[in-house]
Amino acid sequence: MFNFKITAQSQETDARAGRLHTNHGVIKTPVFMPVGTLGTVKSLSPEELITAGAQIILGNTYHLYLRPGCEVINLFAGLHRFMNWNRPILTDSGGFQVFSLAKLSKITQEGYAFQSHIDGSRHLLTPEKAVEIQISLNSDIMMCLDQCIQYPAEKDEALAALQLTSQWAQRCKQTWNLKNTEGNALFGIVQGGMFHDLRTQSADELSTIGFPGYAVGGLSVGEPKAMMLEMAAHTIPLLPTETPKYIMGVGTPEDLVELVALGADMFDCVMPTRNARNGQLFTRSGTFNISNARFKTDTGPADPECKCYTCRHYSLAYLHHLYKSKELLAYRLNSIHNICYYTDLMEAMRTAISNNVFETFKKAFYQQRKA
Repeated sequence: MFNFKITAQSQETDARAGRLHTNHGVIKTPVFMPVGTLGTVKSLSPEELITAGAQIILGNTYHLYLRPGCEVINLFAGLHRFMNWNRPILTDSGGFQVFSLAKLSKITQEGYAFQSHIDGSRHLLTPEKAVEIQISLNSDIMMCLDQCIQYPAEKDEALAALQLTSQWAQRCKQTWNLKNTEGNALFGIVQGGMFHDLRTQSADELSTIGFPGYAVGGLSVGEPKAMMLEMAAHTIPLLPTETPKYIMGVGTPEDLVELVALGADMFDCVMPTRNARNGQLFTRSGTFNISNARFKTDTGPADPECKCYTCRHYSLAYLHHLYKSKELLAYRLNSIHNICYYTDLMEAMRTAISNNVFETFKKAFYQQRKA
């Protein structure tokens, strides 16, 4: 059954380490979740993800509902058996995908009416249906349906989205209470745009409803980095201390370090795998693109300190050759390395928090990244 326990607290910052118990295993936090939108982290097998250190992955309600559909996944009693992943899964509610992908969509008090981006079929995604789909997926952590808004947004628009998000959160909670028999968790999502008072209002309303965990949504949507961190710094302390705090859709290695220092526990982002497919590798000494001509004859690994499969077996010259040749293996090897870099970074932060040397770790992190 789901529960969360804080195991260490930095004395220098708000960073904390914890253990999150789910039906499919224990997650050590802070944690980064690779994004497996369609039941797969692109180019990687579940076995490769486990070897790279992934503890939990993220799936998407909108995409899996449209294809292959709940009727298929029900044959396997959920997403875990369907994709051969026996560790925890978090699913987002699908609201952002309706907002960004659907051919035509209309939002009302009832929910999102939209046409599929795949075949144009018409659907209505209500808060109740979002929870029901996620129960069918048997995800260990489910997300409430929320209203996404663009950046920049006027305050009245942000307020209206906040109010609808709170109403939907109440309906999601009622459905979850009625139909969730597996003990899986439902997280509420804080909205409020880039307005401090609206973020406070949203956090208060969700806390009153009561959830096992909370997410901060609506960040990293085009706003300046300083504003993203300001909103996070304002919002994270408003959430109940004893619950996990999840920052959605973030981000760069620097983002993760800064947000962990502010007290965040969970993160997801497509960046490590998407950027890998675009030739970008994350390393302890910085980020670079493997297509650069200087790697053509480089016999060393991407990161001498990295113990991932890619760095142990392949040179930069070979990775450069694969990528320039548009070989599929390039995507796999680059993605293995980037996922491993992110999971190693999170493990290093957990260790620093437990040893109460997070500020020392943070300083060394930036010095090394600039080397």
